[in-house]
Amino acid sequence: MNRLSAIVAAVVLLLVIGITFGTFTVKETERALKFRLGEVVRTDFEPGLYFQIPFVNNVRKVDARVQTLDESPQRFLTSEQKNLIVDTFVKWRVEDVEQYYITVRASPREANLRLSEIVRDGLRAEFGKRTVQEVISGDRAEIMDLLTDAASQAGNSLGVSVLDVRLQRVDLPEGVSESVFNRMVAAREQVARQFRAEGQEEAERIRSAADRRREEILAEARRKAEEVRGAADADATRIYADAYEADEEFYRFYRSLRAYENTFNDDTDMLVLSPDSEFFRYFDQLDSLTTSP
Repeated sequence: MNRLSAIVAAVVLLLVIGITFGTFTVKETERALKFRLGEVVRTDFEPGLYFQIPFVNNVRKVDARVQTLDESPQRFLTSEQKNLIVDTFVKWRVEDVEQYYITVRASPREANLRLSEIVRDGLRAEFGKRTVQEVISGDRAEIMDLLTDAASQAGNSLGVSVLDVRLQRVDLPEGVSESVFNRMVAAREQVARQFRAEGQEEAERIRSAADRRREEILAEARRKAEEVRGAADADATRIYADAYEADEEFYRFYRSLRAYENTFNDDTDMLVLSPDSEFFRYFDQLDSLTTSP
């Protein structure tokens, strides 16, 4: 009985050992290497459950997700021999798991160190070709593209794929920032003054043209007004002449009445004339008309 129990216990132990050391799983986020007595024999594992011979085979898994290398800010010299403080990060992931194991022993830390050296060399080379103005204002996208290409080519030898290299921040050292900012302000003020001068010159030109056009329009209006006034005066003179010729006595009477109206239109008006003057001629006729039976 004791012997049977020992046999059963041994079988159970072997089953437990077989299940524990004879199976392994590969997750969606993992890549696996299978070793046989220390030599890599397989790397093309899809996610799932696998069996192996315990103690003869062993498996090492690596993280296949996107990794981030976040570099600490570093100083780099431009073509003007001025320092820039650059903060970068790199996105990468394992592509060739066997090459990754051979070159950096499947260690993310070792891979980050190698990629950091590659990116720093690239930054040193690219910044050394450019001025501060070019780096800050116009060439950052180009620099990132060039660094991504260079890091991708170098990363292939490590068994990793570099997805992106980004410049998070490019700053001048604190002591230089203020002087550069002041120069930029002075340059912008000079451009603003130039624009204002050009605007004032253009405004004067427009104003002069407008004044000249206004004088031309007024002169033309005066000319036309004189023409209309002259034609109206001629018509009035002609009408008066026709009226005078139709009845000279009535016309003289009408003109006298207008003269009386214009002369005596206010109670304070005073006129010193002889009663028998020509001006009062129709007054005498009116008196004779009113006293006649």
